[in-house]
Amino acid sequence: MSDVLADVTPAGLLNRGCFCIGVDDEALRRALESELGSPGLAALVAERCPYVFAAHPVFVSGTHADRMARVVAAVESVVALPAFREQVMSAAPAIARHDPGAKGVFFGYDFHVHAQGIGLIEINTNAGGAMLNAVLARAQRACCREVELALPMSGSAAVLEAQIVDMFRNEWALAKRGQALRSIAIIDDRPEVQYLYPEFMLFRQLFERHGLLAVIADPSELTMRDDVLWHGDLAIDMVYNRLTDFMLDAPANAALRAAYLENAAVVTPHPHAHAMYADKRNLVLLSDAGRLRELGVPQATIDLLVEAIPHTELVSSVNAERLWSERRRLFFKPTAGYGGRAAYRGDKLTRRVWEEILGGDYVAQALVAPGERVIDSEQAAQALKFDVRNYAYGGSVQWLAARLYQGQTTNFRTPGGGFAPVYRMDAHERCGCAPE
Repeated sequence: MSDVLADVTPAGLLNRGCFCIGVDDEALRRALESELGSPGLAALVAERCPYVFAAHPVFVSGTHADRMARVVAAVESVVALPAFREQVMSAAPAIARHDPGAKGVFFGYDFHVHAQGIGLIEINTNAGGAMLNAVLARAQRACCREVELALPMSGSAAVLEAQIVDMFRNEWALAKRGQALRSIAIIDDRPEVQYLYPEFMLFRQLFERHGLLAVIADPSELTMRDDVLWHGDLAIDMVYNRLTDFMLDAPANAALRAAYLENAAVVTPHPHAHAMYADKRNLVLLSDAGRLRELGVPQATIDLLVEAIPHTELVSSVNAERLWSERRRLFFKPTAGYGGRAAYRGDKLTRRVWEEILGGDYVAQALVAPGERVIDSEQAAQALKFDVRNYAYGGSVQWLAARLYQGQTTNFRTPGGGFAPVYRMDAHERCGCAPE
């Protein structure tokens, strides 16, 4: 029996059988083109990323939503401890030891959520999709008042957009810049070919609506002159960094790396934040009660983290034989990986891949089943997996979004899958379309 079928809470019942709410295509087009974006953006989304918006929302219980928020705050409290920071920084690359003062925007705490509980499977420091989810919230079609009240609708989406701008301005203030923020460069490798390029366009529009000069650029287009970072003739105050070269090692990132180390521009998110939060070796520490106790973490926080974070350990020659024998209950991930790349379920491993894992830098994490959302496809009802991303800043959750998918990891390649709004359903709430 799947987790969804075993879940008889209001959220579980709706994930199993609610097909009468979803995306209002016309409202989505208006949000992309007239309210937020620009003419042609809806067509670009349809062409570039046709499976970025899921067909149906995901429901989670209020208990699970509250617990995820507590876990996010608990991780933040541990990272703030000098003993934790000293231990992480002792093994970090030199560039990561530079703390620019800014916290880092758009942390993504990704959870598997199911009937039995939650599991924090990873933390990202350049989580994409926030602006796409703000658009998606404007385009939901609810079936009843109870469900409509469960989702942050268009008004809250506007609040989120204002919070995003305030977050970037706060990053500027934390870096102790005296003058006003004037310009932002949205940076990624060859941004125009990136899958989420439409979101870059939405960010540019958002920044410009709030009086900021904004450009989308490849890092190779940046230069350092007179202790200032430039994009052509535009002096860049801040970089919204979407690169997956987390330590800015690539030659094309040389100017950005110099600007970061010399504090010539505020770079967010940045190498220091990645080392402190997103390196998966940190999950080894955060899921180990004994090591947390040695750091001086309060027992209540230890209990919360150890229950919510699947046990994680580094793969090495010392434990290789045991991990291979236990592989069917494990998931293997590169310590600096992202987006599910080179990550493997243990029950799918071949000996060849196992040798690659042993030769790489991997962690083994206890498997936590993802949630399931049944969608009503053209052929028949179909069960998709989902995780829940908590967008967070400074330890506080800003927004919840689900990602529906098939396969081992999220992929935005599944018909009916993609980003889905999260409806919070508390234990006393009911919906007429839920199956009995």
